[in-house]
Parts: sequence; structure tokens; C-alpha cells
Amino acid sequence: MSIAEEFRQLQTRLLECWDGTETFIPELPKGPGGIERDIVVVPSLSFPQPELAKITGYTHYEERQLYTLIQLRNPRTRMIYVTSQPLHPSIIDYYLDLLPGVPSSHARDRLLLLATYDRSDKPLTAKILERPRLLERIRQALRPNQAYMVCFNSTPLERELAVRLGIPLYSTDPDLLYWGTKAGSRELFAAAGIPHPMGSGFLQGVPELVRAIAHLQEKSPELQRVVVKLNEAFSGEGNALLDLRPLRPLGSPHTPDHLQRIENSLEEMVFQAPNETWLSYRQRFMDLGGIVEAFVEGTVKRSPSVQGCITPKGSVEIVSTHEQLLNAPTGQIFIGCEFPAHADYRQQLQELGQKVGTYLAQQGVIGCFGVDVVATQTTAGWELYAIEINLRKGGTTHPFMTLKFLTDGHYELASGLFYSKHRRPKYYIASDNLCQPHYRGLLPNDLLDMIARYHLHFDSSTETGTVFHLMGALSEFGKLGLVSIGNTPEEAQAIYNQTIGVLDAAAL
Repeated sequence: MSIAEEFRQLQTRLLECWDGTETFIPELPKGPGGIERDIVVVPSLSFPQPELAKITGYTHYEERQLYTLIQLRNPRTRMIYVTSQPLHPSIIDYYLDLLPGVPSSHARDRLLLLATYDRSDKPLTAKILERPRLLERIRQALRPNQAYMVCFNSTPLERELAVRLGIPLYSTDPDLLYWGTKAGSRELFAAAGIPHPMGSGFLQGVPELVRAIAHLQEKSPELQRVVVKLNEAFSGEGNALLDLRPLRPLGSPHTPDHLQRIENSLEEMVFQAPNETWLSYRQRFMDLGGIVEAFVEGTVKRSPSVQGCITPKGSVEIVSTHEQLLNAPTGQIFIGCEFPAHADYRQQLQELGQKVGTYLAQQGVIGCFGVDVVATQTTAGWELYAIEINLRKGGTTHPFMTLKFLTDGHYELASGLFYSKHRRPKYYIASDNLCQPHYRGLLPNDLLDMIARYHLHFDSSTETGTVFHLMGALSEFGKLGLVSIGNTPEEAQAIYNQTIGVLDAAAL
């Protein structure tokens, strides 16, 4: 039996144990005193290494899923969390101290931390697969019929690991990942009747790219800019912006002279990744392929997103909307988010997400998905254009799940708001990219000292405050992530501003 066939058999266990009571996480059979489950967390960023290398401190992004430790508040849950390098004990203590109603020592006894002790650029999952003794240790710690695995993104590596461990994976079958590529997203939007920018299908190589740009110019002579995207990239780092205004064709855009002008202009594209050049980008475009589409212009423009979950039963749940915070001036790279999205189009986002989720479910997709959107304001209201689908956890997943697990609340579709168990509406601002040179050299304990001294912690009584992540990236890269939670948008913004102000002043 092939690995793919074994995987599909294992996945039937998710359907058998699902009862749908907890968004994102399948509930497992109940034992005395509650729900018994073993969760194997493999936070591997299984992307092409050249794309990951564009992200500062990406090796520490394995820490972004530490919010899952908050699930240890269920006294019947056990967890195995695997990383490339050992995590600093203070970081683990920080998360366990957030647990409401459970002694941190009790949670710590149910947590097994494992590491590969491998600093190479290979995906974490590949490192685990290369270590049979580590695999066996994980297997021995599991109750197979009460266990499942979660990951950041699913690839053939994660599928193989699930099979080797003999447990299902709560994520998409890698055979369906096409729908999460740039080309697959555009195909789905067209099939589902979802508005999206004019553009191409899958392209591979410079000649195809040049002809596709010429075709867009022919179709829309007034088109000002286009975005070239690598088919599989991360956080917008694979995007490049081309200005067409100096390239107005005198006649047909398909003449040899004009096609050559387009090809020459590709060297002048504005690349979103730092230190990217046409030489390196061209090679990646040949290797991965990509698409080109019209850049959505607009005087007033925003970049919201919608997140959903497809259960093993095939039902679609919309779980959140966000305003994405993108870099200036071109706004292509994700740097953070605000929850929730603007009320003017929150319901439109949810409807768009429902359409995408329904189509994905029909293809057999399960697990997390997100849709990135561009919203432009017109005299008639807001127009939404779907940009791409993410079949994985993303930059909005860990802030939302942190809020959910800390407050034991729920997302309300009617309003698009999140309410804690005390019926307080909750708002937050989050970032993975709080990066300053003067943060370099700070150890996790230094940050914890600042949190204690200046009262920057999350207060469970008011359900407000800041939760930090990416602490391991501080010393080497001066980089930190945070989620600032408030009872109003203004309070969340004030907490966020105060936190950054205190860190800046204390770190200097």
C-alpha cells in the first residue's frame, strides 16, 4: 500500500471521532473526567528554503504555534511539541502560566518537548523523518486511537510523518494543495464566480510571462501595473510589481519589439523581498512557476482577509475576519493584522469565505483555510477582489487562536465579532514583525523582566493585555511578535502602542 493510500485510511479516524464542538480541533472520545486526546504539534514551515530565507528569523517561526499549549487547560489533554532546537524553558513557563484554572505544574507534566538538535535549513518534518529513534519515542508516548497531529502547512513530508506515526493529520491532503497555489486560487475564484483581478493562469518561464503581460495590455490598454507572483511563496515575499505606464504599445502589444520591451522591463520590477534581484527571481520563476495579474488600484484601499475551517464532515465554518497590515509603500508583504475586519464589508467577507470553503470542501479539502482580499472604496460602496487562498495556518491564525483559547469565547457570525465567555466583545492588534536593532541581545528572561516590571502581561480578570511570541528571535534578530487584546478597538490600539513604547524605552 502506498503512503498516500495509508494516509487516506488514517484520515477516516478524524471523521469517526469528530463531534464538532471545538473550532479547528477535532474532539476525541471522552474518558472519565473529560475528553482524552494526544496532540502532536509539528510546527514545520515546509516551504522552499529560498523563499523562507527571505523572512528574518524564520527558524524561530516554529514558536508561533506555542499557542497550542493553552489547550493543556483541559486536564485530559497531553501534548508532544517538536522543534528543531530546544526551546528556552522561560518561554514554555510563560505560556503555561497563561493557562486559566489549571496549575502550570499539572500542565507541564502532560507536555513532552522534543527537539531534533538540527540547525540546518531543512524543514522540521524532514529532520524528524531522518531520526528513527526520535520517531519511535513519539510513537511510544502516544495513545494511537486518541491522537492526531497538527502542523503549519501540509506537504508530502507531513503526510509521510503521519503515516509513520500511525495517526491522522488534521490538515489538507497534499494531493489537494493545488487549490492553495496562486494559479489554483485564480481557477477556483473563476469557477465559484468570485470577483478577482484580471490575470493569467499558471506560467512557467520568462517567454510565457512576457506573452501573458502583453495579453493583459491588449485586454486592458489603460492597465497601469501588474503583480507577478511565484506560484508557491510565503507572506507576499514572492511578489514583484511591474509598472506598465512606460510600456504603452504603439500598436499590437504582441509585436516582437514590444515583447522585447516587456522582457527588458522585468529587470526593473519592484521586488518585495529584501535583496531580491531579477537574476534570482527569474530562476525561482522558472523553478516554481507563477502567475501575473492586474494590480488593483484605488485611492482608498484595504487588505482584509477571511479565515475558515472545513471539518472532517465537510461542513464549512467561518471563524474570523481581519484587516491585514502590509508593508509600505507597495503593500505586498504581511506584517500584522487587526481583528475584526471593518464592519462595512465584514459580512461580504464572510459570504466570500463561505463560497470558497464550500468549493474546497467539494474537492475534499479539510482543515484551515484563509482568503486574502483587496477592498476598494467607490461611490457605490466597497468592492472586494479575492487575491489568493491559503490552505494552511497563517499570520492571522495564532493571534485568533490565542484569543480563543485564553478567553474560551466564540465567534458570532451575525455580527462578525468575537465574544469571551463573559460576553465581552474582544478586539486585537497583532504583529510578527516588531523588529528593532536595539532589541538584539535581549534574552527571553530580559523580556519577561520587562513584562513583570511594566505590567505588560495578559490580565485574565479583564481579558485584556498583550501576549508575546517569537521570543527566541529576540537576541539574534531583534525580532518579536505580539497580540494586544482589548475590549474596544481603541483599547487594543492603546495597549499595542503602550507595549511598544515600553519595550523601546526599556531596551535602549
